[in-house]
Amino acid sequence: MRPIKRIIVHCSATPPHLNIGAGDIRRWHTAPQPRGNGWKDIGYHYVIRLDGSLETGRPLEQAGAHTVGQNRDTVGICYVGGVDRAGKAKDTLLSAQLRTLEELVHDLRERFGPLPIFGHNDFANKACPSFKVAVRLQHLMT
Repeated sequence: MRPIKRIIVHCSATPPHLNIGAGDIRRWHTAPQPRGNGWKDIGYHYVIRLDGSLETGRPLEQAGAHTVGQNRDTVGICYVGGVDRAGKAKDTLLSAQLRTLEELVHDLRERFGPLPIFGHNDFANKACPSFKVAVRLQHLMT
C-alpha cells in the first residue's frame, strides 16, 4: 500500500439536477482527447452521489489523478455537484453527501491515521470543490 497522508475534496462541477456517478466520471476521464482526458482510470478514489451513496473509483493502492503534483500520497474524494444550473461555482453539498463524507473521512483516518483534509482549490487556482474546506468542513479538521 502506498503512503496516504492527506485527503483532497473535489466536486464534479455538474449542475444540481445531473445525477451522475463514478461510472460517468470514469468515462469522462478515460475517453480519448479531445472529448476526455485520456487517462487510464477515473482520477478520484471515491465519488459521493447526490443521494449520499458512496461509489469506489480508482483503487486506493494507486495514486489518483485529481490534483496536479499532489497525487502520490493523497486520497481524492469527489462529491457530485458544485455548480448551479448556469454552470457557476456553487456549494451544492447536500446533507446526505456531507454525512457520507464525514463517515468516509472517519474511516480513512481509522485506517491511515489523522489525515488532514483539503480542497482542490487549496492547491490550484480553481473553485473546486466550490467552497473553502477549512471553513465549510471545519468540524473535520484535525
